[in-house]
Amino acid sequence: MKRILSIAIIVLVLIISNIVFAAGEVVIVAASAKASISGKVLDIKTGESLAGVAISIEGTNLKVYTDLDGSFTVDGIAPGNYNLVLSLISYKSSLVENIKLNPSSKENIDIKLDAVR
Repeated sequence: MKRILSIAIIVLVLIISNIVFAAGEVVIVAASAKASISGKVLDIKTGESLAGVAISIEGTNLKVYTDLDGSFTVDGIAPGNYNLVLSLISYKSSLVENIKLNPSSKENIDIKLDAVR
């Protein structure tokens, strides 16, 4: 009985000290706001939308492909400055430099690729 009483007192002291020391120290941890880039890739001469264009973001492992309408979206990008690398068979590779992304920003860009002739 004496042992149970001492354990109960220790637990009570720990709970009270935790409450006292935690008071006033409310810490809110928010996930950092991510940005996104979306747009459309077109043929520079015909204006046709290009499907299957590989779009990579330098400095990340992010890579997407355009859909049948030439549209793309890359979500979950940390804020910062980035370069996009675009490539498609029979087209010249393209580099879109210095895209600045702010927290929660949604950049929309249209890109035109030139065919290799």
